[in-house]
Amino acid sequence: MTSGKRAVVLLSGGLDSATVLAMAKDQGYSCYVLSFDYGQRSLTELNAARSVAAELDAVEHRVLRLHLEDFGGSALTDHSLNMPEGAPAEDPADGIPLTYVPARNTVFLSLALGWAEVLDAQAIFIGVNAVDYSGYPDCRPEFIRAFEAMAALATRQGVEGAPIKIVTPLIDLTKAQIIQEGVRLGLDYAKTVSCYQADDQGRACGRCDSCRLRAVGFQQAGIADPTLYQS
Repeated sequence: MTSGKRAVVLLSGGLDSATVLAMAKDQGYSCYVLSFDYGQRSLTELNAARSVAAELDAVEHRVLRLHLEDFGGSALTDHSLNMPEGAPAEDPADGIPLTYVPARNTVFLSLALGWAEVLDAQAIFIGVNAVDYSGYPDCRPEFIRAFEAMAALATRQGVEGAPIKIVTPLIDLTKAQIIQEGVRLGLDYAKTVSCYQADDQGRACGRCDSCRLRAVGFQQAGIADPTLYQS
């Protein structure tokens, strides 16, 4: 096991989580990267996660298989639901998006917490964002605070007075600000896949909410968009 600061970093293979990994590394953490095959429509994001983890010299990268598609309830895991296309809702009052996966971040953080305890890690990094995805209940600051409080009660490290921190460096940033920070850190966004329904080559559809938010982010950041599109 490496010495110094250790962190578990949740990495989907998308733009946000890749930026978080670069930020954790820049802060001096030895990064143990955790990704999930949870029955999502596009598995090419996991190939992107492997590429990003290798590029950023993760100490270890694990991919866990979960079967969240057995529950469904989200356009990401239930093929009977149509993927929303067009401009994403910007107001939380418009309702929780159909792309919300029930309890996903709670499950992901719980598994990351278990690995963090084994590693005696000081932190878990997650790329939740309350600006672009304000309709997702598990991306809100109050959820993160509640999970961190629960983790302090539920773990050996917490009971012994050294609770594991849940670090959310992107939570108040716009997509443009996230991209600018990643570029500053030398991150190659061409390696990332954000599309909810990317094809087997990792090419983005250009129509789903995630694609539209990503494209607008690059435009507002004044940085050329390296995304490969299906057409």
